[in-house]
Amino acid sequence: MLASGMLLVAVLPCLAVFVLMSVWRQRKLLGKLPPGPTPLPFLGNYLQLNKEQMYNSLMKVRQGVAFSNGECAKQLRRFSITTLRDFGVGKRGIEERIQEEAGFLIQALRDTCGTFIDPTFYLSRTVSNVISSIVFGDRFDYEDKEFLSLLKMMQSSLKFTATSTGQLFEMFYPIMKHLPGPQQQAFKELKGLEDFITKKVEQNQRTLDPNSPRDFIDSFLICMLEEKENPNTEFHMKNLVLTTLNLFFGGTETISTTLRYGFLLLMKHPDVGAKVHEEIDRVIGKNRQPKFEDRANMPYTEAVIHEIQRFADLSPLGLAHRVTKDTKFREFLLPKGTEVFPMLGSVLKDPKFFSNPRDFNPRHFLDDNGQFKKNDAFVAFSLGKRYCFGEGLARMELFLFLTTIMQNFRFKSTQAAQDMDVSPEIVGFTTIPPTYTISFQPR
Repeated sequence: MLASGMLLVAVLPCLAVFVLMSVWRQRKLLGKLPPGPTPLPFLGNYLQLNKEQMYNSLMKVRQGVAFSNGECAKQLRRFSITTLRDFGVGKRGIEERIQEEAGFLIQALRDTCGTFIDPTFYLSRTVSNVISSIVFGDRFDYEDKEFLSLLKMMQSSLKFTATSTGQLFEMFYPIMKHLPGPQQQAFKELKGLEDFITKKVEQNQRTLDPNSPRDFIDSFLICMLEEKENPNTEFHMKNLVLTTLNLFFGGTETISTTLRYGFLLLMKHPDVGAKVHEEIDRVIGKNRQPKFEDRANMPYTEAVIHEIQRFADLSPLGLAHRVTKDTKFREFLLPKGTEVFPMLGSVLKDPKFFSNPRDFNPRHFLDDNGQFKKNDAFVAFSLGKRYCFGEGLARMELFLFLTTIMQNFRFKSTQAAQDMDVSPEIVGFTTIPPTYTISFQPR
């Protein structure tokens, strides 16, 4: 009792000082900041947010949360872009890898014999193997237990970040990591993913040939050797593990979740699916695999893919940007260190650019002649210096996987189209589509 009382006596003055400093800083900036409710010390505007509808709440208060930034991010981003290109991204080599993986998926779907299945892990296994071939230099067998465990960890982690607890965790990480709760399971899963990456790195280290990199990990290890005398290098083990994990995670979940949402939307709108089938049969036929170059002759399919991405809005809050110096924005001041969210969802659902933004309608990306029409408000891959550098790979995967699957199958739902609910299960830092089952019926 005495010890806890002494601790309280010690902590209270510190808290008081922090509160006074926070209030003083807010009064100093009064009238200069963009409009919004006054934040509380430490908590900011968290209590004013509807945690189950985080995107809508942030649209009202216009606040953001922190993510990594700075020179470290710039160097690792530049290296990642160059290395992905070295291993075929944007070239014919990666297209052949996607086509090969699509073939494995088609066989796996045929083996379901038209039964109703949850497509989640069918899609994530396939998509993950594309990025795995770049990052690890090889693909996984679909029944590999360790692989399936990794995919479950990623799926669970993604879902956690979209929940109210996950949002609280992102905002107050230094405190939440020490408290009991569901975030501890998220810690465990992320640790499991990091341990797997570390094991892969150690395997590569034992057989590394600096003159012949086999994959992304090898390339990073070579840079580590080249900069080992540089005390300020960003090429060290921690960044290798985290960068590899980011590529593995992002290259798996984003595309597979988009496809999963897309199949649900196509079951909800069978007329759209019928038009895609017609275009596939006319341009590609049934006797050869789709090629990325077919995209130029398939404006309707291209419009459908864009509309799936727009409607799904998988990253409605975008990636936080940090103001590196005091910046004047219009008539307001953004102090150095402020984190700003681009709120991509507000653009993707802006009625000034999309006539019926709440509806799924491929005509949002078609002109009066039925040709594909670009739209400057399509920011599914973000924009500016922090745009998604995997955009080229993502576009290729979405087109090839969607067209290959639809070339071979029709979709059937357990529900009538008019009874299907396509609203997301969760909308937080990420959008999670509803869980459903689907029957892949051979054409």
